[in-house]
Amino acid sequence: MPVMVQALVPVFALIVLGHLLRRWAFPSVEFWPQAERLTYYVLFPAMLVYKLGQARLPASAYSETAMLIGAMLLVMTLVLACIHLFRPWNGPVFSSVYQGAIRFNSYVGLAAGGMLLGDEGLSLTAIAVAVMVPLINLLCILMFSFIVTDGPVQIKPVLRAIVSNPLIIGSALGAVWSFFEIGFHPLLAGTLEPLSNLALPMGLMTVGAGLQLKALRSGSVPFVVSAFLKLLMFPLITAGLAVVLGLEGTLVQVAILLAALPTATSAYILARQLGGDARLMAGIISGQTLLAMVSIPLMLSILW
Repeated sequence: MPVMVQALVPVFALIVLGHLLRRWAFPSVEFWPQAERLTYYVLFPAMLVYKLGQARLPASAYSETAMLIGAMLLVMTLVLACIHLFRPWNGPVFSSVYQGAIRFNSYVGLAAGGMLLGDEGLSLTAIAVAVMVPLINLLCILMFSFIVTDGPVQIKPVLRAIVSNPLIIGSALGAVWSFFEIGFHPLLAGTLEPLSNLALPMGLMTVGAGLQLKALRSGSVPFVVSAFLKLLMFPLITAGLAVVLGLEGTLVQVAILLAALPTATSAYILARQLGGDARLMAGIISGQTLLAMVSIPLMLSILW
């Protein structure tokens, strides 16, 4: 078995395990939403602070990451806009296609980045997540504003959610910790390390628990388009941009990995809040997550 596939098998095995446990209502139906809250607000921020705080990355890593991530999102948005011109959908449908093609599941990304690329890859993935999350949310807000809603979108609540996002806070705190080389007292390290070790398996199982496979019954052209763009075209575009910008190494590997990830479960929440097609969004999230079990190893083996 290739080393890359061998490293990714545990990632998707934990997702499948989470889905099965949720279907079997073990330990209970009420457990999994609370487990997701624990992972989001405690475990992942602790891991980001601890792992990124120990990293010793050059200052150029931050600027190069921001440059590449910004270029990726801009080009992908232009591609989606062109598709909408030639194949127009109604606003709610297009907003779901847009989110499906540009968002990424940060839990899967951080887990895969750490397993495939070690601590350096995990640290760069954390920086990329901190850059991508606010930019993607702002782009999605603009898209909803222009295409979906008749009146102005309520931007303040979404911006407040971005600023208070635990993953962004954890990444920012970890970056500051690393930049000033503060280090961790043994008591603090002894607390953060076990939380950090728990974050990835719990996060992946909550991804599986959140899958809505019934939503796949309404398979459609928008689903196929979003899956094709996100799982195949986005990593190819990212690899091309890295060549154009003269970037290489672990940063490019991280960017390609993030581009190849299935879309985020948070896209469903935004679709419900801002008038998107929530049912289609649920199908896109679940379908992409299943397809990614094949597409991620394929794209990484070609582009890395």
